[in-house]
Amino acid sequence: MVDVILGLQWGDEGKGKIVDYFAPQYDVIARFQGGPNAGHTLYVGDRKVVLHQIPSGVFHEKTVNLIGSGVVLDPVTLRRECAKVAEFGIDVRKNLFISERTHLILPTHRALDKASEQSKGNDKIGSTLKGIGPAYMDKTGRNGLRVGDLLDKSFTTQYIKLRLKHQKMLDSFNFNEDISEWEEEFFDAVEFLKQLNIVPGEYFINERIRKGQRILAEGAQGSMLDVDFGTFPFVTSSNTISAGVCTGLGVAPQTIRDVIGVTKAYCTRVGGGPFPTELLDETGEELRKLGNEFGATTGRPRRCGWIDLVALRFACMVNGVTQLVMTKTDVLDPFTDIYACEKYSVGGKDLDYIPFQMTRMDIQPIYTKIKGWNSSIENSKDFTSLPGALHSYIQYIDGAVGAKIKYISNGPGRDQIISVP
Repeated sequence: MVDVILGLQWGDEGKGKIVDYFAPQYDVIARFQGGPNAGHTLYVGDRKVVLHQIPSGVFHEKTVNLIGSGVVLDPVTLRRECAKVAEFGIDVRKNLFISERTHLILPTHRALDKASEQSKGNDKIGSTLKGIGPAYMDKTGRNGLRVGDLLDKSFTTQYIKLRLKHQKMLDSFNFNEDISEWEEEFFDAVEFLKQLNIVPGEYFINERIRKGQRILAEGAQGSMLDVDFGTFPFVTSSNTISAGVCTGLGVAPQTIRDVIGVTKAYCTRVGGGPFPTELLDETGEELRKLGNEFGATTGRPRRCGWIDLVALRFACMVNGVTQLVMTKTDVLDPFTDIYACEKYSVGGKDLDYIPFQMTRMDIQPIYTKIKGWNSSIENSKDFTSLPGALHSYIQYIDGAVGAKIKYISNGPGRDQIISVP
């Protein structure tokens, strides 16, 4: 069967650590969507490592890792990551596999991303400028190049043809930046990529399902950034919800068992777009400082706020979440009082659902005040040693969203995870 781990907010929920924690229980870890804008932070011993495209199970020797066809892959980023992973004694040629249907991010995709974002002026969506949106546009426009194409002798011809098309688009933006260095890096990285394990991903993973192996599908970004169900247009370019597992890996819906949703004990967002519980005050700054809330990929400061239960209920619903993991719980340690948004107030009406277009309305959060535990939990080893006020907070979230918290993270360390009975 296939279990799924994905984020339930606007990304940055700490999915990498959670996948790393669960990885020993699985035979295969598979990324099913997204690109190198994802930053999954892991701690190997006392060393910090951020993975952008390689699945988070790579540091477990007996675990096989698959980059699925729903991902858009930047060969340059991948080569850098592989070099970083090699510093830990990991040979990716043994435990990393890439679907031949995975689409490639070209240098001109990065240029198009930058040109498009610059043209938006004050309406920028906060793109990471990694070329992800344009790569997905070429995928849906039936123009893209895929990993399997690298093995065809006509690849260079295909590349030049697509590059010419992109150049016309760049001309329309009056974009004149020299990308020759990007191209040189790209073709060097392509030669490296061709040495890795390129496989028919859908057969690769279904054969393992047939043999009874355990598969963990790893999502990137967060559910509120889903291209269909997120806060459009301030979203990513792929389906980040559990439905994306089927199209991103080539597995049938009935193979999916547990959907493990990851949420912070509060809420953050990077980039533009609606964020009803954002705190533009000292409390928001304190959350940012205590949680070290800066993007793992971009370094940008994250916008911070209290937990949004309207959005969290929505994400649990569209994903079919069967259990929750709450991360960064320890960040709330110093607070005497904490708050949770139960409803939105819009034009004098109370809403308990996500509106169609959140950018067109003034949304005011309706908060419930909750007693904080006001003590450190970083050294806690089990549920019984946690403060009673935290027990109450967990029970409150369970009831509010209709899914049970099964684990909490009480620090950045690999072993700082507590099971909730």
